[in-house]
Parts: sequence; C-alpha cells; structure tokens
Amino acid sequence: MISSLQVADELLAQTAQSARRAVEALVGMRRPEGYWSAELTADSTLESDYILLQLWLYPPQGKHWNPPTRSLVDKAVRSILERQLPDGGFNIYSKGPSEISASIKAYFALKVAGVGVDAPRMSRLRERILALGGLQRANSYVKVNLSLFGLYPREHTPAIPPEIILLGNLIYEMSAWTRAIVLPLSIAHAANPMRPVPEGFHLDEIHAPGVSFAFPRDSRFFSWKNFFLVVDRALKLWERYGSKRIRRHAMRKALAWALERTQHSDGLAAIYPPMQYLILALDVLGVPRDHPDHIEARRQFDNLMVDDGKRFFFQPCFSPVWDTAIAAFAAGESRLAPPEALRVTADWLLTKEVRRKGDWSVKRPDVEPSGWYFEFANEFYPDIDDTAMVLLALGHASASSSAAQQKCTRRAVRWLLAMQSKNGGWAAFDVDNDCQPLACVPFADHNAMLDPACPDITGRVVEALVVHGIPPADPAIRRGVGYLIRTQEADGSWYGRWGVNYIYGTFLALRGLRAAGESDREAYILRAAEWLRAVQNADGGWGESCAGYDENTFVAAPSTASQTAWAILGLMAAGDTTSQSIRKGIEYLIETQRADGTWDEALSTGTGFPRVFYLTYHSYRNSFPTLALSAFLNEKEMTLRTSA
Repeated sequence: MISSLQVADELLAQTAQSARRAVEALVGMRRPEGYWSAELTADSTLESDYILLQLWLYPPQGKHWNPPTRSLVDKAVRSILERQLPDGGFNIYSKGPSEISASIKAYFALKVAGVGVDAPRMSRLRERILALGGLQRANSYVKVNLSLFGLYPREHTPAIPPEIILLGNLIYEMSAWTRAIVLPLSIAHAANPMRPVPEGFHLDEIHAPGVSFAFPRDSRFFSWKNFFLVVDRALKLWERYGSKRIRRHAMRKALAWALERTQHSDGLAAIYPPMQYLILALDVLGVPRDHPDHIEARRQFDNLMVDDGKRFFFQPCFSPVWDTAIAAFAAGESRLAPPEALRVTADWLLTKEVRRKGDWSVKRPDVEPSGWYFEFANEFYPDIDDTAMVLLALGHASASSSAAQQKCTRRAVRWLLAMQSKNGGWAAFDVDNDCQPLACVPFADHNAMLDPACPDITGRVVEALVVHGIPPADPAIRRGVGYLIRTQEADGSWYGRWGVNYIYGTFLALRGLRAAGESDREAYILRAAEWLRAVQNADGGWGESCAGYDENTFVAAPSTASQTAWAILGLMAAGDTTSQSIRKGIEYLIETQRADGTWDEALSTGTGFPRVFYLTYHSYRNSFPTLALSAFLNEKEMTLRTSA
C-alpha cells in the first residue's frame, strides 16, 4: 500500500509508519484460533450484584455471614472500594458523577460483606446516597433485588408477573435483553422468598427522611405511566387473590422458556443479568443445587469473572465476534495483514453463523436463519449490528472454502434485508420492537425496554449490504437512506444508541449514506461534516461524554483514540480528506500512539443502556484508530491515482 503512494507529504509518511505499527500490534493480539477477544468492562454494580448473589446462595447464620466464597467476596469488596469517588459515591462511567443506584448497590454489598458503617468510606458513601435522594430514588431493579431479602417494602416494588409468559407474543414486544431478564426475575419475585440477611442487618440509615416509598405519579391526569401504575395495583391484587395454580404454571413455563435459551449458548442470553436471575429462579423453584441445570447456570455465570491475582471484576459478557469483526475489517482495510491470518479469521467467523431460529423468528417465521451473535455462543440472539460488521470483515477476509463463504454471506444478506423495520431502519435484535407505551411500565426504568431502529446500526447495515452487492437503488437501501435523513438531529449530528454518542451515530450514518451513493454535496451531509469539525477538541482529537445521554445533546470530553477515529471516518465519508480538521485528527492519533503500536483510552465509549449502563470495549482503542489511519491512506492513494 505505502510504496504506491510515492509520498512527499510528511504527514502521509508518518501515517503510513503509524498504520504499519498499529496493524502489527492488532494482528499480534489475535488468538491462534483466528479470533480477537478483548476485555469488556463496566462499573462496580457487577461486583455488588455478585455479593448479593453469594448472600442468596449461602445464607448467613445469626449475625455473621461467612460464605464458602468468602475469599472471592473479599476480592469483590476491594474491587468496589477501588472505584469509590472522592465524594463517597460510585459512578456508572469513567470520570462520571456519583449515581444513586450504583451507590446504593455498593453500600448494601459493602455493608453485608462486613465493612463497618462507621468507617470513613461508608460514612461518605451514606452521606452521598442521602444527598442524591436516598434508597427511595433507586431504580426498580435495585428495589426488587433488595425486596427479595426484605430490605425494601415489596408493596412498593413493581409487580413482575410470570403470567406474562401466558399472554401470547407480548413478551416479544419487549427488547431481547429485557425479556431475558424479566422472565427469570419474575419467577424469583413471584416466589417472594424473603431470603435471610445477617441478624440485625438493615438499610434504614439510607432511607431519605420524609420521602415516600410509593411510585411517583405523573402530573398529567392520563398518561401511560399512570395507566400502568393502575395496572400495577391490579397485578398486586392478583398476587394476593389470584389463582395459585395459574401462577405455578406460569412460573414453570417461564423457567422452561429460559432454560431452552441456555441451549447452544454461554448462559441465558449470554449476558450477566439474565444469568444471575436464572440462578435465583432455579433456586426458588426447588431445583437441587447439584442438578445439571443449576450447575451449568452457575458455571456460565462464574465464567464472567476475571481473577488474575491482581484484578478482580466481572465482565458483563464476552465480545469475541464483535471484536473480531472490527479488528479484521481494520486489518483488511490496511492491506498489511497477512492473508493467511485473515483466512483463519474468516474460517472462525463462518463457524459462528447462526443456523437455528431464535426469538427474532417470532416476527419473521419464514426467514432462513443466519447472522452472527456478539459472544462465543448465543444462538437464540443473532445481532443485526454484529451481522453487518462481520459481513464487512468478510469483504476483506477469504475463508478456506470460497463456496462456503459465498453461501454464508448470501444467507446473512437475506437475513439482514428481512430484519428491516417498517420505518426503514434496523435495530439490534428484533423487527418493529417499538411499542412506546411499554416503556412506561414501572419496571422499565432501565431505559431499554424496547429495541427500536437506530441510526448507528442502520448506517452500518446499509454499508454492509451495498458492499455485498445490494445496489444503492434497491428499495431496502432507499428506505434505509430515508430513515437516516429523517433521524438527523437539528445540529447535523445523529444519535448513537450503541456507542458514545453523537460522534458514533454520525460517523456510521455518514458511512451508510456514502455507501448508498448519496452526494457529499447534499445539505444533510454538509451539515454533518460541519458539526464534526465544530466539536473537535483543541488537541486535534475528539471526545464525548456519556453525560450527553442525560442532556440529549453533545457533551464534550477529553479526546479518546476511538472517538477521534470515528470522527475522522465520518469526515472522510462526507468527502472531507484535506481539511485541517482531518490533518489534526490524524496527527492526534500519531502523537498519542504508544511505542508498541497501541493506544490508551481511559473513558467509556460504549453504551449498554443509555443513562443506566455503559461499557468500555478494550478493543476499540486499537481497532478503530487502525481503521481510520488505513482509510485515510487509502483515500490519499485513490486521489493520487485519479490525478496521475
């Protein structure tokens, strides 16, 4: 790639050198089997919930709690305390402010694990919780979890009826991750187990004085929120006076639903919360601890633990397919990766194609299964975003069998086309999963009850489809373009559902529009490029805070490698390859690259549930800068060839 440039520009020479080191480092991270798998980290709530699970599994005797996992509990305590903020609280993203639910979870976990309430750390934490509104301000899942131990009034927790499994396809109007969480949790909640805590243990000291425990009503006379509060009261009457036979039947059916989805999967939905709640559900239904289902559920959950002697934390899930697709695409774009390395990667990716029908097929029963999931195994939940990213990677990587690869990619393209929503966009797991009233049910405050189409996924899907032969004039592509144009923000950006935030959404929307043949002279593309240039930091990079999800607008943050790469890729997709913004962005990546070819990144740039749960993808800081540098060099090479 580099020799053909015959570079006179010093920046291009530096970029070429930086790209070579980046690709060498990236390829060096690949596992012998052909895949990449970097750590995926979140906040302290996972370690707090781990302590809660140990309390559930190993009830205390009297005043003292000394579970057989005591050494791991102590490590979890240290891990939590390491992330305590100076004001005493705990945040949900790097450099973010104290957040009430994370702080309450930490307080409960630390106290039950034996950290004295009079310790300075606990005093500061308690004061911070009260300043944020006390226990009454926690989200519904914290309240439900604590109610299982009698630490929050059950009458003020939302009803989570297992009978929902009996209401036809209603559960499939919830997002994939919500139904996987809610069904096993509904079993534990319905059992009302009142698990023991150490004698004398309580959380009264973090109750805000004079604040009601009841759900706050909407000020409007009629709203969906108030409607569902009435429904919640009716469900509580059903819990007291309804048919116990129907309830038992619903609990058994909900458990069967959950266990079916552990097949061909690394645990229920292959993510932490459903895996935790499945263990609780098995317990309350009396499944013996030595039963294979119970053993497997705990094994899969424990696999998420990282305990290397220096660090102890839980990953929310594994991300090998996602990491591999992005890394392989970046390496392929560079044209510097050894073809043999990418061949092994392509072979591995083909083994991960979904060939069984999952939850998505409820709305698409006649579509042949295909697509890729996020984790090592999660057959019920292929991910539209992952599928698009894998297709982009396979555009650069040739498998051992070209015939097998062609059949696979054709199936995946057909599956993606079938998963387009009515509004022209694509979501993460489902089609038309946007029944807005459901977002108002009392247990929906995890802010992810639904899985509507979003610009970031739509942009990536449009790009992948065009790369694999769907013409820009195809009706599906035109509907996707129409969706992107309609969802552009007034300032020219696009919302990023799965990455932080407007920089992420804008870069992917622009790449989709470019692939679809949209002119970079269109007003919406010019506005987007100008917005990207306007939010560039003085150091030449780009950075954006998770706080933007709370403010519903861009919130600047220190520059990061991944967000800088996204902005550069977005500008190039908008036709900008020569501006000072591009040059300064490239210079920022070159200057911040480490000697080993990698980059550091301290901030959270991945999104789980906006305003609730954020992710740090440790692959992003290397894969996306590699992609940006390579794409920049490719654009310059094309320009030189065109002008020659």
